[in-house]
Amino acid sequence: MGYRICTLQNTLSMQGFFSSLLGCLLECASLKFEIVGNAMTVKTRFAPSPTGYLHIGGARTALFSWLYARRHGGQFVLRIEDTDLERSTEESVQAIFDGMRWLGLEHDEGPYYQTQRFDRYKEVIDQLLAEGKAYRCICSRERLEALREEQMTNKQKPRYDGCCRDKAISEQSEAPYVVRFKNPQEGVVVIEDAVKGDISVSNAELDDLIIARTDGTPTYNLTVVVDDMDMGMTQVIRGDDHVNNTPRQINLYRALGAEPPQFAHVPMILGEDGKRLSKRHGAVSVMQYEEQGILPEALLNYLVRLGWSHGDQEIFSLEEMIERFDLSAVNRAPSTFNTEKLLWVNQHYIKQCESERLVRLFVDYAERAGYDVEPSQAQSVVEALRERVDTLVDMVSQAAPFIGDFESYDEKAAKKHLRPVSLEPLKALRARFSEQGEWRGGELHDVVQGVAEALEVGMGKVGMPLRVAVCGTGQSPSMDVTLELVGRERCLRRLDRAIDFVEKKIEQNA
Repeated sequence: MGYRICTLQNTLSMQGFFSSLLGCLLECASLKFEIVGNAMTVKTRFAPSPTGYLHIGGARTALFSWLYARRHGGQFVLRIEDTDLERSTEESVQAIFDGMRWLGLEHDEGPYYQTQRFDRYKEVIDQLLAEGKAYRCICSRERLEALREEQMTNKQKPRYDGCCRDKAISEQSEAPYVVRFKNPQEGVVVIEDAVKGDISVSNAELDDLIIARTDGTPTYNLTVVVDDMDMGMTQVIRGDDHVNNTPRQINLYRALGAEPPQFAHVPMILGEDGKRLSKRHGAVSVMQYEEQGILPEALLNYLVRLGWSHGDQEIFSLEEMIERFDLSAVNRAPSTFNTEKLLWVNQHYIKQCESERLVRLFVDYAERAGYDVEPSQAQSVVEALRERVDTLVDMVSQAAPFIGDFESYDEKAAKKHLRPVSLEPLKALRARFSEQGEWRGGELHDVVQGVAEALEVGMGKVGMPLRVAVCGTGQSPSMDVTLELVGRERCLRRLDRAIDFVEKKIEQNA
C-alpha cells in the first residue's frame, strides 16, 4: 500500500513537472514566435534627395523597394533626404511626389523630412561624443588637401590620417571643427548583400568619416543610419553607388547598438552607348515619359525587367510583379536602357488598355496639343489608331488629320503621289464623293474601288493620291476608316486643295 501511495505521489509530481515544463515550452515558443514575427516584419523605404526630378534610376529603386514590401506584406516608407539645404527645392519635392503618384507607388508611412529631425541627429552625435565613439577634428581644409595630394603622389588610397583622433578637442574650441566617427581600426566589415553577395572590407581601409559639419549640420552617412534605425528598416534597397558608404554605416549601426538592415545594392542603369544614363540619352525624368505618352503601367513593367527577370517572361501585371519579385533574381551586372524596348512594351499596354480610359487619355493629350475633340469622335479615332501607335503622343500626331487641319503636305509623299498623273483620279473621286449618300467606310471603299475600275488603274494609283490629299501624308489607317474619320466636308475641301496643288504643279512645269 505504501508503495502504491508513493508511486501515485510520484506520478502526480511527474505530471505537475511535465505540465509546468509544457507551459514553459509554450511560453518560450510564443516568445520566439513574437521575436521572429517582429524580425520578419518587412519594412523598406525610398529616400530621394530633392535636388532635381525623379529620374529613372530612382524610380526603379522605388519600385523594387515597393514590390519587396508588398510581396512580404510589409510597409513602404517615403523619406525626403533634404539636408542639402542649398540644392533642395520645393519644386523637386513636388516632382518626386508627382512621379510616385503617377506610377502608383503609394507609401504606407511618411513622407518624412530629414530637416525636421535635426534635434534627433544632434542627440545621436552628442551620444557618440560622450561615449568616446566620435571626436572633434580641427584639421583645416589646407591640411586635408595637402594630405590628399601626398597620398596620391605616393599612390596611396586617400583617407583621413586620424590626426585629431586622440586630442580630446573641447566643444569651446576657437578653431572651427567637424565631428568624426571613430571607425574601428581592426577587424573586417562584411556586407551581406542580397544582390551582390557577401562583400568584405577591412576596417584598416576605412577612415574616420565626418558625421557633423563645422556648422553642426549632420552628414548623409549619419542621418541615413539614424533614420533607418529609428524607422525600423529591415531591407535597404538602393543603387550600388552607395556600396562604399555601407561598411562605414554598418560600423555606425553597431556603435549605436543597432543591428544593420539587410542591404541590396542594385547595379546602375546605362545608356545604349554603355555610359551611365544621363540627360544626353534623352528623357530621364519620370514625368518626361508621361509627357511623351508612356502609360505608367508600361514604364513599371519596363523598369521591373531592367535588371530583374522571371524566366523569359516580358509582360507582367502589377499583381504578377508583386507575387514574383525576388531580390535574388536581380542581376549583378548593369542594365542598358533601350528606348525601342520601352516603346514595344508601351504599345502592348495601349492595345490592352480599357477603351474608356484610353479615350480619356487621348482627349487629354489632344487638348495638350491644342485640339478640341468630341468624346464620340475620340472613340472612333482611338479604335482606329490603338493598334498602330507606340505612344499617346504618337496617337495624337496620327490623329491630326481627323481632329484638325494640316498646313502642308509631307514633302516626300506629295512628290511621289500628288503628280500630274493623279489629277484625273482626284477629280473623279471628288465628283463621286460629292454625290455619295451615306458617309460610311464600306460604301466609301466601294467608291474608291469603282473609280479605280473605271479608270482601269490599280487601287494604289487612286488610293495613295487620295490618302495624301486628305491626310497630308502617306501613312494612315485603311482608306475606308480614314475617309469616315475625316468626314465628308473636310474630305471634299481637301480634295479641292489637292487638285489645285496638282494643277499649279502642271502649270509650273508647262
